[in-house]
Amino acid sequence: MRAPAPAFAADLNGDTIEAARTALGSALLDAVDRVGEVALYVDRGSVVTALRALRDTPGLEYQQLMEIAGVDYPDRPERFEVVYCLLSLTRNHRIHVHVSTDEEQPVESVTGLWPVAGWLEREIYDLFGVLFTGNRDLRRILTDYGSRGHPLRKDFPLSGYVEMRYSETEKRVVYEPVNLAQDFRNFDFQSPWEGAVYVLPGDEKGSLPEAKGAPTPLSADALQKADAAKTPSAPAAAPSEPYGKTTSGTGDTGAGKADPGNQPQDKPKDPAVIPTKGHGQQS
Repeated sequence: MRAPAPAFAADLNGDTIEAARTALGSALLDAVDRVGEVALYVDRGSVVTALRALRDTPGLEYQQLMEIAGVDYPDRPERFEVVYCLLSLTRNHRIHVHVSTDEEQPVESVTGLWPVAGWLEREIYDLFGVLFTGNRDLRRILTDYGSRGHPLRKDFPLSGYVEMRYSETEKRVVYEPVNLAQDFRNFDFQSPWEGAVYVLPGDEKGSLPEAKGAPTPLSADALQKADAAKTPSAPAAAPSEPYGKTTSGTGDTGAGKADPGNQPQDKPKDPAVIPTKGHGQQS
């Protein structure tokens, strides 16, 4: 029984390079077999012709455009490379087509060969600034329309040029220059940031937690420790001192003891008060 898909044709890389040299002719600048994959370097002005030949030539038949990637080499005269990743479904084989350019010379769009290239070319334009002629909708796709610069260039600052926030005063999103509150770090072997006022993990075990209402917020466990901590208080005065407190507990209620106050009384203590049935009291 044959496999549902052809095996990966890594052993045919040499034949693929020879077929590409024949099909592309002078448009092919170089072809290499590196780490098991074929990389074709094509002239920028012939990129559409070369990709069409790779798609339609029998024996090559790279029908699908899987991805368009960008690479930045700042030291080169043409610092950018546009890499087209192609897949042959009939041969189960992949190749990479490399095109060199800079930020001024555009690359011809391949949206006429693969319509999906429109989105991929917009991504390369947005992140690297590479221009594509023939793309009818060359707009930013990942960053905001008012963004400055291209984030994947090697000379783009990691913090960016501007930062945005929602202004409660203006009721809209505003753009402001990046303001780094911490320009330098002071390594004191405890905290990598200068002026840290928080308690580092583990330091809270060396001292009691702060009381409630302290400026530094406490965690739930710290609050329980603060509630459980006993605050020192003055000892109770001795019973012999004036207005001294008794040491008897609240459990000693005197119930059941032989005391006149605990016995039932049939007669009133005041003989002048004589209860009468149904008519109240008479004195």
